[in-house]
Amino acid sequence: MKTTVAIAGLGSRGLDAYAGAIEQLPDRAQITAAADPDPEKRREAASRFGLPENRVFDSAEAMLAAGKLADVLLVCTQDRQHVGHALPALELGYDILLEKPISPDPDQCRALLEAARRTGRKVVVCHVLRYTPFYRKLKEILDSGVLGRLYAIQGIENVAYWHQAHSFVRGNWRSSETTSPMILQKCCHDMDLIVWLTGQRCRRVSSFGSLGHFTADNAPQGAARRCLDGCRARENCPYDAEKIYMTNPATGVLHGHTGWPCNVLALHPTEQSIRTALETGPYGRCVYFCDNNVVDHQAVNLEMDDGLTVSFTMCAFTADSGRYAKFMGDHGSLVADLGRSVIEVWPFGGEKTVYDLNLEKARASGHAGGDQALIEDFLDYLEGREREGITSLEASMESHFMALAAEESRLHGGTPVDLSAWR
Repeated sequence: MKTTVAIAGLGSRGLDAYAGAIEQLPDRAQITAAADPDPEKRREAASRFGLPENRVFDSAEAMLAAGKLADVLLVCTQDRQHVGHALPALELGYDILLEKPISPDPDQCRALLEAARRTGRKVVVCHVLRYTPFYRKLKEILDSGVLGRLYAIQGIENVAYWHQAHSFVRGNWRSSETTSPMILQKCCHDMDLIVWLTGQRCRRVSSFGSLGHFTADNAPQGAARRCLDGCRARENCPYDAEKIYMTNPATGVLHGHTGWPCNVLALHPTEQSIRTALETGPYGRCVYFCDNNVVDHQAVNLEMDDGLTVSFTMCAFTADSGRYAKFMGDHGSLVADLGRSVIEVWPFGGEKTVYDLNLEKARASGHAGGDQALIEDFLDYLEGREREGITSLEASMESHFMALAAEESRLHGGTPVDLSAWR
């Protein structure tokens, strides 16, 4: 019997990543209801999934008020809406696939966990990187003991200059007051990976960082409020919206890129629809004159339960995107480069082994194959075949406490925060 699925929130994660993955499994799952405030996205969902008028709603609240319409609810709304939509869904009897983060409010995270336990429903959080072939291979290598006891990890998330401008300056996650602190929104993935890969919980956290560049004080001479409004600084500005969304070979619609990030500006990107969006919408604003407040660089130090230390950096100012980490044990070291899909293992006194996982990219969905694998493992979980490493609500909580504690430390000058109080 197919698992039926309702989707709350038809953004790039709900409509493209997860719905797209479900469509690859027609014998296992079927989308039967959807909700979003955008009428164009509702029409798209109705047409694409064959939904009748009474199964398409203009809000998650309206869909929940209609009762239980499927086995599973995908909660893909904005960060501060997640728990408010998940709690009534649990009471209706839905199992839930919840886009990360759970919530920027730790009390809401705990309330959702209590409700899931009380109702006996399954909740899985979308830490998609755990599901990638790359990180599953890394987990296998670390668990083999080839490095001996781990003593230190260095990691970095290269956000990429254009991604920072798109999501965290102009876009939906630009303000911690309306969404989440960036260390939670962007890096709960990384905190989750640290816990899962090492098998340890975090003891203490300290953190430093700030919003350094994307402010009015750094606007170049001649900058306009919108990139296409006669800005005299555009030629030398890498954050120029026309470059990012139209002419950049890696992201621009003129080079055939009609998926993310362009499809955030227009559901079906064309040269004209993107230009119109830049002329009228938030993504055409100058990055120096936006209403953003999240950091553009942050460093986090973590002390794990057995004394393992982790230094992690998130930075906007990188040409490329992706994650890179070095693991250091008493019998060897390892470098994991997600951008190149390469893992290098070097036992002390032995020969280096290189695992090149680029072949996996031929069948990879979004997030290096993690999106598709997440949906498949979630369906297995619902059917009673739980794979090791499933990102249950309980498992996800630790990553959230680590990120929120890091933000508390950052806001208090780097003062160390004890994680036991958060738990």
